[in-house]
Amino acid sequence: MDNSSGDSSGVGVLDKAALVLGALESGPATLAGLVGATGLARPTAHRMAVALEYHRLLARDMQGRFVLGPRLAELAAAAGEDRLLAAAGPVLTQLRDVTGESAQLYRRQGDMRICVAAAERLSGLRDTVPVGSTLPMKAGSAAQILLAWEEPERLHHGLQGARFTATALSGVRRRGWAQSIGEREPGVASVSAPVRGPSNRVVAAVSVSGPIERLTRHPGRMHAQALLDAAARLTEALKRGNGG
Repeated sequence: MDNSSGDSSGVGVLDKAALVLGALESGPATLAGLVGATGLARPTAHRMAVALEYHRLLARDMQGRFVLGPRLAELAAAAGEDRLLAAAGPVLTQLRDVTGESAQLYRRQGDMRICVAAAERLSGLRDTVPVGSTLPMKAGSAAQILLAWEEPERLHHGLQGARFTATALSGVRRRGWAQSIGEREPGVASVSAPVRGPSNRVVAAVSVSGPIERLTRHPGRMHAQALLDAAARLTEALKRGNGG
């Protein structure tokens, strides 16, 4: 789309950079493609593209065409993280109050998962997972959630050495939630559900955990619906933040 006659911010160089970035939203483009899409002179389009590439806002594909760069994904992830954490506090507090159990929010970080937010039980035995804790991706209902919807290659890699099976993850995808009983830690049970970003990709797992004596050996029967409701609220918060 030619935006060259659109509104100006009064800062010409930024307007031109925005034109170039906007032109690549629909896919890769050659320099000639950028010139055609933006209406910029060829030397200007080239100068803008090279400068944006220097800052990793643009990159090149295997054919040498310009594409949106990795820095944009990093910034988008940071913005999503902020929105997720802002929404997490009240959602986890309500989840804790509804279930009577400690509630956590996990994000994947390589081969680990990290607790990025939590609401602890106010009394009695506390099954605490402090914010900032890193836990393995090989056991626990949150690990199942963070792995279940991955691409086949990553899923296969993640299952190596895991305490759960491909069949179990198939059940997780079908139900939309996961449970574990003594999988990560003896005597502890948990239930988790997926939080999805604007592209529908699973970006986090919301969980409750507690002793098997309270959660029983079928914790999903007790708490799956509360987890699905909490996950839906967090998913909606991310979509609102994306302008959707």
